[in-house]
Amino acid sequence: MRESAKMKTFRPYEPDQMLLMPPDLREWLPEGHLAHFVSDVVDELNLTGITAPYEKEERGYPPYDPAMMTKLLVYGYCVGVRSSRRIERSTVEDVAFRVLAAGNAPAHRTIAEFRRRHLGALSRLFVEVLEICRAAGLVKLGHVAIDGTKVRANASKHKAMSYRRMKEEEERLGKVVDGILDEAERVDREEDRRYGPERRGDEMPEEFVRAESRLRKIREAKAALEREARAKGREAPAAKAQRNFTDPESRILVDADRAYIQGYNAQAAVDAQSQVIVGAGVSQAAPDGEHLVPMLDEVEKNTGRRPKEVSADAGYWSERNVEEAKRRGVEAFIAPERTRHERHLPPPRGRMPMHLSAKGRMRRLLSTRRGRARYGLRKVSVEPVFGQMKEGGGFRRFLLRGIDKVRGEWLLACLAHNIRKLFRRLRPAPA
Repeated sequence: MRESAKMKTFRPYEPDQMLLMPPDLREWLPEGHLAHFVSDVVDELNLTGITAPYEKEERGYPPYDPAMMTKLLVYGYCVGVRSSRRIERSTVEDVAFRVLAAGNAPAHRTIAEFRRRHLGALSRLFVEVLEICRAAGLVKLGHVAIDGTKVRANASKHKAMSYRRMKEEEERLGKVVDGILDEAERVDREEDRRYGPERRGDEMPEEFVRAESRLRKIREAKAALEREARAKGREAPAAKAQRNFTDPESRILVDADRAYIQGYNAQAAVDAQSQVIVGAGVSQAAPDGEHLVPMLDEVEKNTGRRPKEVSADAGYWSERNVEEAKRRGVEAFIAPERTRHERHLPPPRGRMPMHLSAKGRMRRLLSTRRGRARYGLRKVSVEPVFGQMKEGGGFRRFLLRGIDKVRGEWLLACLAHNIRKLFRRLRPAPA
């Protein structure tokens, strides 16, 4: 008989075996891990804006170390874990978060409160990280591309109502509330006649509570729209003007997929050489055109310099924008109109004709080989950045509400994006 085949052996697997973990928590992760890099970067930042408020607190249980909390939030935004509940769970289940927390496990309420309380100071760290990027050679400002992306608010578009509908609902609910009150008064009189005036009355009907609460919200939203209209010099809001009840400062916008969303217009100015974000902002206004000059100002404020060139799509076109860029010494490459497909016309020859309009001059510039090349930098700089933040970083919806908090959260997301770019530039090559 043939000798039976030997049984296949496997590597040892003993779930019940007692193990001794490395005494240094940092050894739980490989040396070149992003969590180590985030920890090192945060250690280099000035956290005085975060730590200073605690110096005035003399009572209460000692808070978690602000550096640790900052590292958890920044790393969370780097890897797409932004929810305070997910961060809390990750400090128990995820090795990288456990290393950053050094074994601590702050509750989600604590994490959310830390972000809310220190959002301004956290967003100001964007400039400090940008300075580290500059020192690493990632901020050249030879060419900056500007674009905007529509990001969903933490609110449903179905919770919005137009001014015309508000007026209709105000009138309808007013009649409902009056009718319920009249009926309640009639019932009270009848019960007083039957049982005496000293009898304890029951609570208001549930339908009254719902109707009265909705009427109050509608009146508040209607008054806010009227204030906005007066501030713009109009007697009354437009009939289609809308306001959201969950996040009143968000707006109905059209995103890149031509879908209507409740959200904000997030802007970014990106260094074309490195895809580092050098300027960022958030607006309630859907059109992009009004944001080009403010974004150029942001770049100069954040870096102390102006870019040599700027490119933007047709949404940013205006003669004023081109002139303002030129006045700042910035050459603009902005499409004067939208085209479905790139037109590859023969490049022009000779000097620029003097009789051309501003649009004509820009069309001619973008038809040259140099103009096409410079304008084409948009597609390999700012557009991929939004893809990386939304797909890779999971940033498709704001967690916070209100324009000021949303701006802070956007800067925190841009800070995390820049740290990822810095990490790719500085991490050691594999052995």
